[in-house]
Amino acid sequence: MEASQAYLALDLKREEVDALAGSAVLEFGTNWCGFCQAAQPAIRAALADHPGMRRIMVEDGPGRPLGRSYRVKLWPTLIFLRDGREVARLVRPDDAREIRDALKQIG
Repeated sequence: MEASQAYLALDLKREEVDALAGSAVLEFGTNWCGFCQAAQPAIRAALADHPGMRRIMVEDGPGRPLGRSYRVKLWPTLIFLRDGREVARLVRPDDAREIRDALKQIG
């Protein structure tokens, strides 16, 4: 995984995410996760068609409140948001097409 595309231990609160304006992809995972690493080419390919899309890569794990508030169980989990509200979710995506379809739902 490229350094510029690493999961970060962000201290985001659910209230902050709920208040986001516009479209965003919230991506939960870890830098050491093989599934997360394998999904990166498909995620990058799909997001290449949406250069202005906000992508928030959140390092997740036990006791991390943001991931628990979204009931994340497997990595990577992509949550597609419009104005802070979940409109689509993908768990362990491996195909850019399914990611593109979810992106269409948030505009």
